[in-house]
Amino acid sequence: MIIRRATAAELAAVGELTLAAYVADGHLSAADDYADELRAAADRDSSAELAVAVDESGALLGTVTFALAGSAWAEISRPGEAEFRMLAVAVTARGRGVGKSLARWCIDRARAQGCTAVAISTMSGMHAAHRIYERLGFVRAPERDWWPSSEVLLIAYHLDLTTGPLEPPRFCPQCRRRMVVQVLPRGWSARCSEHGVLSAT
Repeated sequence: MIIRRATAAELAAVGELTLAAYVADGHLSAADDYADELRAAADRDSSAELAVAVDESGALLGTVTFALAGSAWAEISRPGEAEFRMLAVAVTARGRGVGKSLARWCIDRARAQGCTAVAISTMSGMHAAHRIYERLGFVRAPERDWWPSSEVLLIAYHLDLTTGPLEPPRFCPQCRRRMVVQVLPRGWSARCSEHGVLSAT
């Protein structure tokens, strides 16, 4: 599996994959107002970082939108934080760790940009996603829960990056090359031959 920025040629398919994943999980129908926003991958790509997971043949497995606090696609992140939205995995790719890999890519990206935390909101019924986030170290942040509409409650999770991650990144968040990792008494360092050193202490 490779995670990278989406290409222009993939944007339409990424939008359809995102919508199809939400519909398959019963979170909305293709006729809902929010469906058009899920399809709008090109809009997300123009003002955020739209990433995709692909297999060795280039087939799309999943997608996520990464945004910094204060940017057009940010919702609940505060100054110095990042967030990710619209994490979706193709129905045919479920059970292969795609969602966890996409979330980890966002964490690595936030750390590489010097962010202090990652904040996300998720539908209250997305229990499989909640388990992934909790395994990655996210904790509930109920003070950031909010209602985008009178019918929909979004609950918040938060990951503090200032205390160091549970484990170092295996791959560079920019080029996806395997990193050389050194575990230190307090934290770790991880070196990419192209993009230098990430560290957490």
